[in-house]
Amino acid sequence: MKTITSRDNPTYKELKQLAGSSQALRRAGRTLLDGVHLCQAWLDLRGMPLQAVVSESSLTNPEVAALVQRCEDGRAHVTALPDALYAPLSQVEHGVGLMFIVETPVPAAAAGLTMDSVLLDGVQDPGNVGSILRSAAAAGVKQVYCSAGTAFCWSPKVLRAAMGAHFVLEIFEQAELAALIQSAHIPVLATSGYAAERLYDLDLRGPVAWLFGHEGQGVADDLLALATHRVVIPHAGQVESLNVAACAAVCFFEHLRQNQR
Repeated sequence: MKTITSRDNPTYKELKQLAGSSQALRRAGRTLLDGVHLCQAWLDLRGMPLQAVVSESSLTNPEVAALVQRCEDGRAHVTALPDALYAPLSQVEHGVGLMFIVETPVPAAAAGLTMDSVLLDGVQDPGNVGSILRSAAAAGVKQVYCSAGTAFCWSPKVLRAAMGAHFVLEIFEQAELAALIQSAHIPVLATSGYAAERLYDLDLRGPVAWLFGHEGQGVADDLLALATHRVVIPHAGQVESLNVAACAAVCFFEHLRQNQR
């Protein structure tokens, strides 16, 4: 374990730059996992990080100590920081002082829509994107395709909301959704508050691709026109519509229900 005590240390300066900028993370091809849950999920599902960073006070926490020991046993780089240096790196209020720096997973080029998938068209809120990923993973979805206008999936806020779902999904960013839909080998279902087809009236047995749109504007008209089905979730309340993350969860689990029946 290496201990850094100076703010002028080059390694610390690099860590601070990565922790403060999603653009810096993208350029470096790195992801920052902040907190015990994400770090443990990475170790369990993906293996060793490039670097583990721990606050000195957190080394007395049994959960943190166990994860740090796993990293040392696996010959990963471990850096300890005084609490005063660790605090500016973390975006988690009152969090446990442990984070991993990992290489951002880049899946191999997909062969098109052939399995249960999610397409996100301009979903901008990181919390919504993370919640959609979490529900998708829980429902057995395998692949996620994000348009250029969708929130960066590997940003800290999306990672926290998804609670480790990233590590069991193939995530494709900057995807050309129109081309994917046009060449799809499975039905593509787009949600719309103005659709005529009800979700619960559709036969969802077999793989499908779900298309969800921007929080305010919904799915773009050109993509709606390409979809196999345009579906609405019926509801009895006075509200105008569901939040996109809630809508996605309803769709995923209706699909799962029909395929388990």
